Amino acid sequence: MKKIFSAMLVAVMMMTTGCNTGLLGGLGGSDGTGSGGTLGDVLGGVLGGVLGGLGSQNTIDGLLGLVIGSVKVQESELYGAWYYTQPGCAFTSENLLAKAGGAVAAETCKEKLLPVYNTLGISGQNTQFQFTQNHQFAAYVKGIPLSGTYTYDPENATIKVKTMLFSSNVYVTRTTQGLAFTFESKNLLKVLQAVAAMSGNSTLQTVGDLSKQFDGVRLGFDMARAQ
Repeated sequence: MKKIFSAMLVAVMMMTTGCNTGLLGGLGGSDGTGSGGTLGDVLGGVLGGVLGGLGSQNTIDGLLGLVIGSVKVQESELYGAWYYTQPGCAFTSENLLAKAGGAVAAETCKEKLLPVYNTLGISGQNTQFQFTQNHQFAAYVKGIPLSGTYTYDPENATIKVKTMLFSSNVYVTRTTQGLAFTFESKNLLKVLQAVAAMSGNSTLQTVGDLSKQFDGVRLGFDMARAQ
């Protein structure tokens, strides 16, 4: 059982690597790194039996990166272009992550979202985000353009994006390869339904099911910085 959990945890932390100039161009920049701090010590004790031989501080910090607001992301870290690497998920609290199966639930979310994203044709070539210092943002989701303005709340790790059609909160968490931009499942469903309608796909039942199965989990996109 420990080996199974360890394999799951490794899978959670693995991201696709590489570079991409893509639809939004290559605006380079450097990533910051986070620290788990005292919260890492708490979760280290709770998850120690699961982590086994992988229970290093780096692994614990990586798990903390799944919790919204646990590892601070400064606004300046958002600036530039980002491209999609894989489905993303984030927890709303460290308590939820620490529950038995929390990390496995994260991996399950990603595994269930991946075929949906693949069916819609979402890839790093056509799904990208860009944030500027003057609070403008542009995005493509499966090549469908979005643009508008944004504000960022670093304490709650929340980007408030506003377009002519809608406004939404986007939650920011740190990953080993960049950042994850996640949404409340109902808001992600709206975005994907719009993509599906323009792509000729008729159903996104999986996203709706996940929102019921994993209360307190945000769903979205793992992103890497364009080089």
